[in-house]
Amino acid sequence: MTIEHVADTVENAAATPDREQPYEALGLKPEEYAEIREILGRRPTSGELAMYSVMWSEHCSYKSSKKYLKRFGEKVTDEMRERLMVGMGQNAGVVDVGEGWAVTFKVESHNHPSYIEPFQGAATGVGGIVRDIISMGARPVAIMDQLRFGAIDDPDTARVVHGVTAGISSYGNSLGLPNIGGETVFDSCYQANPLVNALAVGVMRHEDIRLANATGAGNKVVLFGARTGGDGIGGASILASDSFSDGGPTKRPAVQVGDPFAEKVLIECCLELYSGELVEAIQDLGAAGISCATSELAANGGSGMNVELTSVLLRDPSLTAEEILMSESQERMMAIVAPEKLDAFLAVTGKWDVETSVLGEVTGDGRLIITWDGETIVDVDPSTVAVDGPVYDRPVARPTWIDALQDDSAGALPRSNDPEVLKKQLAQLVASPNLADTSWITNQYDYYVLGNTALSFPDDAGMIRVDEQSGLGVSLATDCNGRFCQLDPYQGAQIALAEAYRNVAVTGAVPTAVTDCLNFGSPENPEVMWQFSQTVDGLSDACQELAVPVTGGNVSFYNQTGDTPIHPTPVVGVMGIIDDVSRRIPSGWQDAGENIYLLGITAGELSGSAWADVIHGHLGGTPPVVDLPAHKRLGGLLQAARDEWLISSAHDLSEGGLALALAEGVMRFGVGARVWLSELMTRDGVDLSNALFSESTGRVLVTVPREEDVKFRGLCEGRGYPVMRIGVTDTESDLEIQDVCTFSAAELRELSASTLPKHFGPTIAEQKG
Repeated sequence: MTIEHVADTVENAAATPDREQPYEALGLKPEEYAEIREILGRRPTSGELAMYSVMWSEHCSYKSSKKYLKRFGEKVTDEMRERLMVGMGQNAGVVDVGEGWAVTFKVESHNHPSYIEPFQGAATGVGGIVRDIISMGARPVAIMDQLRFGAIDDPDTARVVHGVTAGISSYGNSLGLPNIGGETVFDSCYQANPLVNALAVGVMRHEDIRLANATGAGNKVVLFGARTGGDGIGGASILASDSFSDGGPTKRPAVQVGDPFAEKVLIECCLELYSGELVEAIQDLGAAGISCATSELAANGGSGMNVELTSVLLRDPSLTAEEILMSESQERMMAIVAPEKLDAFLAVTGKWDVETSVLGEVTGDGRLIITWDGETIVDVDPSTVAVDGPVYDRPVARPTWIDALQDDSAGALPRSNDPEVLKKQLAQLVASPNLADTSWITNQYDYYVLGNTALSFPDDAGMIRVDEQSGLGVSLATDCNGRFCQLDPYQGAQIALAEAYRNVAVTGAVPTAVTDCLNFGSPENPEVMWQFSQTVDGLSDACQELAVPVTGGNVSFYNQTGDTPIHPTPVVGVMGIIDDVSRRIPSGWQDAGENIYLLGITAGELSGSAWADVIHGHLGGTPPVVDLPAHKRLGGLLQAARDEWLISSAHDLSEGGLALALAEGVMRFGVGARVWLSELMTRDGVDLSNALFSESTGRVLVTVPREEDVKFRGLCEGRGYPVMRIGVTDTESDLEIQDVCTFSAAELRELSASTLPKHFGPTIAEQKG
């Protein structure tokens, strides 16, 4: 028997004030439900309850983080605003990169879905962030991913790794977007809560920027793209039993299902609509679906909207009104279209074979009214749904355990000067899961499609050409060391920014802007909120010091296994501008007979390091010190060296310290190096273990052609940056560290390349550009 769905109308809600509603099952707290009743002056309808519950969720409303995120805006200087065209609050930030070009970029999380259903969770994470870029008016040109998995040898890790990497590669490759960089980390703290963060970058002319605001009474509200189905609804099915149906709740898939080919068509369709000036605004339908798109468009535009929900094209005709409002079906967009342009709009969507339905129109009364067969089921002020949700000032408490953790310094761990022991330790580090070659993952991605990739794996940053004629381009890097953040979240956040800043600077680009994805445990845990507060303070202070504004990003809470939160993981992405990608600097040396220089000072900073983890299984102490003004000087030095063609390669030092950077330099192109460390140890007052494995910040390894040696030294002296010659590149393809060890490039590659395949199966062949 088919049971016809009868919607809960506003009239019915007013007539039945005492009816019980499943607000707690939808994630609303009793006081939040009471506030909704006060706002409306009655109980909410089932449709309104669905909208408020999802839009007031942590994921959509930022109710626990909003008070802290304001700090980014409070610390923006005039220098930081110079290139900022669109900042926080829109779908993605936009930066002026010169020559009339603008770049939009953003990183977001899709963590929890990627544990439940790794393939679709990761794939739809890519699809969602790409639609954010489209909605700004830009053509997507590249993606990146930042992955955190559980322990590499845990039986469940392979399931998640295989699914996530296949999902990202399937969706990104099908869209024809190069994947130009990212991170992969294995740590038991992510065992039942992997992190799948995805970044997308798009390019547009200045005049093509679009904002997601619904204005102009009488303009049409149009839904286009894929049909609406039952995927990604989650809790909405609870409401099915609450809407006068005897059928009870139905099981709907909690994770969205993606179709990259539908999204590819949608990209081209949107770009043609933009170029024809046929839309006033476009909003992607991601989290919270139609609930989000209608309320955000109306609230952002300071307008109202009338929408008829039965006009939505459905994949599944059994969906209730509440399920349609909450569905997170992928590859859908909502457009605001002037009535006189509607026919032309429909001609374009028809050309691309994109299904389209006109749902209603923009009004000037400031009310969002949604009807079901002509009966009103939602009548709200959209700003109360999308903007003025609850803001929590949650309890904050410095962790009781952090003093003991910080007192347990790695300085007390045994360190050896025995060459045999040090050689073995270097081999262990090169083969360790977080430092090993990630080709098992990256070879599944196409990094050269579209023909504009200037740098990609395994260089320190990805680089994309923006303009074919001039060679203008952008460089992007993302970084975060959760171990440092566990030891000291303020300093850990600054280290994440500083490392991404260096990774962009070593390519020859000028670091310009930031996006972030802040991954934390439960905000209901006061110690997690302390970590979060410290992280935002550290990151916002560092952005101000380095003059790089945060353009947008994402907060992901409730990342934990049982009651144990993940390490604080604020993934920081930095975008830099390079005037000509042909002048990019690679991360490894290609010619023998060049001098190897180390920029920066090495201190005894092994706490939280890869050495402490891999060799001793230790986490304790305080992270390395970050000298942010020195980083600015370092960035300027690298750009000046690039302008004068003084350096042939540059590689940032981070995890694994100098030893790993040297190993990676040799492995990059198979050109060897002879290195000596005695002068470095004397100057910096460190022992051999620290010289090799310390993770002091602000350090870069560069190679300098002999004929440029005097100029390069003079440049460093003039800019007051510490520099020391520590070796030469060699015709032999060996890494020889004097009085310590010698490895051939083949030995290093075997150590590095065997780790992931040992756990996950053979590596596929690299895709050649």
